[in-house]
Amino acid sequence: MRRFQPRPGPTLFTIPVVLMCLALGGWQVQRLHWKEGLIAQRAAALATAPVAAPQSLAATQALDLHRVVDDGVFDNDREILVHAIGPEGGAGFDVLTPLREAGGRVVLVNRGYVPTSLADRNKRRAGEPTGRVHVAGLLRLPPPEKPGWFVPDNAAGRGEWFWIDLPAIGAAAAQSDVAPFYIDADATPNPGGWPLGRASLPALPNNHLQYAITWFSLAVAALVIYLLSQRGGERPVALDHRPGP
Repeated sequence: MRRFQPRPGPTLFTIPVVLMCLALGGWQVQRLHWKEGLIAQRAAALATAPVAAPQSLAATQALDLHRVVDDGVFDNDREILVHAIGPEGGAGFDVLTPLREAGGRVVLVNRGYVPTSLADRNKRRAGEPTGRVHVAGLLRLPPPEKPGWFVPDNAAGRGEWFWIDLPAIGAAAAQSDVAPFYIDADATPNPGGWPLGRASLPALPNNHLQYAITWFSLAVAALVIYLLSQRGGERPVALDHRPGP
């Protein structure tokens, strides 16, 4: 029978590998629970009835991703274009337009997507309503900082925007008293068809269970390989040296 004969080198290598895989698997389980809670929270927010746009910061923080309505006048001359990917994967822009409420406050409204070929306002004048308008959509809290290293930096001086930095965009649009949120307009068609409002939010990916299984499987595989590799040779069979009759 082969004997288990652990050697120092493989043992010192395998132990941290197994522990690391177990730790990463446990972290993915935690991420799984967090993501499931986030998805449930988003679904509950989207299921609520529309409410009026909030007037206080405290009310704003409680209404992220809730449906809201607002009324005002669009300042179409001061729209801001933010680089975006269209519904079919094409490059284009989200059109952020200041909406001035009756009380003077400005709410930035993401009116929707236009392809690069329609970045020039003169090509989509039909989609610029005048006078008092009614806006419906999702209240969005802006990110506190750039969403990730892969997102380019905004260049306000050149009018190049890649993520919604609300204070900077409000300043670039020469607006004061800007609300601490923006509204993603819903899919209600605009005259002329553009901008194209958001039909729904992209689904949140949730692959953490698969990742957890992968890490736990790697831990088991490393342990099995280690145990098999540390089995020594056959145990020698003791010979009977007793003299014969």
